[in-house]
Amino acid sequence: MTLIAAAFVVCMAFVTATLSGVFGMAGGLVLMGALAFVLPVQAAFVSHGVLQLVANGWRSILHRRFVRWDIVGWYALASLIAGVVVAFLSFTPSKPLLFLLLGLVPGLTWLPQRWINLDAARPLQAFLSGLSVTGLNLTAGVAGPLLDIFFVRTELTRHAIVATKAATQVFAHLAKIVVYGAPMFAGGGVGMPPLWVFGLAVPLSMLGTVAGGAILNRMSDVNFKRWTRWIVTAVGASYLIQAAQLFLAG
Repeated sequence: MTLIAAAFVVCMAFVTATLSGVFGMAGGLVLMGALAFVLPVQAAFVSHGVLQLVANGWRSILHRRFVRWDIVGWYALASLIAGVVVAFLSFTPSKPLLFLLLGLVPGLTWLPQRWINLDAARPLQAFLSGLSVTGLNLTAGVAGPLLDIFFVRTELTRHAIVATKAATQVFAHLAKIVVYGAPMFAGGGVGMPPLWVFGLAVPLSMLGTVAGGAILNRMSDVNFKRWTRWIVTAVGASYLIQAAQLFLAG
């Protein structure tokens, strides 16, 4: 890895952790694309899992009094099942397919609310969210917009939404690290950033999470939902352009 690429990863760790601290999902989407831009696909999945595990874990600790642990419990059980299934299938997307999936995922935020009758506060639907979101996370790299669908009709406040989603994503990213990391490290860990990059990126992710929380406190629930949709849509559009360029070049 070049020094410029390493600096890029470190900077994006802070920026995307701040975004996630505010909106709960935009940061992960941006970070996955940034990592895929400079790393092989498997290394991007594992690096994304490590950095987002820290960011989400720290965010859930900071907002732990708002976490709905009943939702997290059902989600964790389903994440385990999804991880076993994807590991058994041994699926790894190509880079053009990865950017295509990253570009399509934000479209889920535009589904009309009248079509959606999901509520993560219900045990069965919390389990379904863990199964589907972790499955998408392990194939497209991110699944924030899909997770968001399960929180659209909840009665939770913006703080509870961000805190609970962060806690659930700890398990989704653990699954990503294990499913993609185990075979990659068995082969020598080729393509992974050096440890010093994580040594810098991890504390910056934690700092970005704190900064994002401060911004979240100043935002209304209405603006929170409106800005989330537009930001992830813009990011998704850029990924679709990147996917088209990669497919044409190939």
